[in-house]
Amino acid sequence: VQLQASGGGLVQSGGSLILSCQASKRTSSNNGMGWFRQAPGKEREFVAGISWRGGHTSYADSVKGRFAISRDNAKNIVYLQLNSLKPDDTALYYCAHGRGSGVITRKESVAYWGQGTQVTVSS
Repeated sequence: VQLQASGGGLVQSGGSLILSCQASKRTSSNNGMGWFRQAPGKEREFVAGISWRGGHTSYADSVKGRFAISRDNAKNIVYLQLNSLKPDDTALYYCAHGRGSGVITRKESVAYWGQGTQVTVSS
């Protein structure tokens, strides 16, 4: 499975972005997917996860109410809508493919990583 993340960029505080993650194989539709992020000097942290059918989602407390994860299994794409962005959201955002069908919330549950897309929020 190869994951291609896109959609990052430079945005002002309060702005919005949509990240996309294109998976290379249809088998991703049977697995949970998610997004993590890593800021300079910090560990990679969980942001959002979604189950294989999309019926269950989970979010880090720091992004609840501002970010939304969704997926289109017919197109093998996972999205992350980022709203009300803050400078603290600045990081490299990684798409993640889970080992199973459930919601990803931990790095240990990730089988494959995408290459990352940079999100920079200016104050």
